[in-house]
Amino acid sequence: MKRLMLATFLVLFNAIAFAQIIKPVKWVYAAERTGKNEAIIKLKAIMDGNWHIYSQNIKSAPMKTSFSFTPSKDFSLVGKTLEPKPITKFDKVVQLNLSYFEKAVVFQQKIKLNKGTTVVKGKLEFMACNDKSCLPSEEIAFSIPVK
Repeated sequence: MKRLMLATFLVLFNAIAFAQIIKPVKWVYAAERTGKNEAIIKLKAIMDGNWHIYSQNIKSAPMKTSFSFTPSKDFSLVGKTLEPKPITKFDKVVQLNLSYFEKAVVFQQKIKLNKGTTVVKGKLEFMACNDKSCLPSEEIAFSIPVK
């Protein structure tokens, strides 16, 4: 019985040790008031080491970063979600020019407020890659208070 318990423990321990979840991208959110009825929603991605995420504006191959905002009577979106100028390089594997961000990037969405305070909700989707591999795409829900 002791051997069975020991064997079970070792199998479980090994499974836990090898089932490490890689999360190379952290997201931070903020809202900045720019006027009485305006604000900018900031969605910042911070990448570990040599990981990167793709621009919203790539037309093909791997998955582009995307944002969707839950409709609300409290605010309306003004224009598209903006991003800084990405790094663009030719990728030999997919035979395309790809645009991406390394280290950190801040995406910004301007909103018009119909109410003094609100909470902007939505989801973002992205794929993290390094020079050796890509992780499966990830979808994250966000909730950002605007005061």
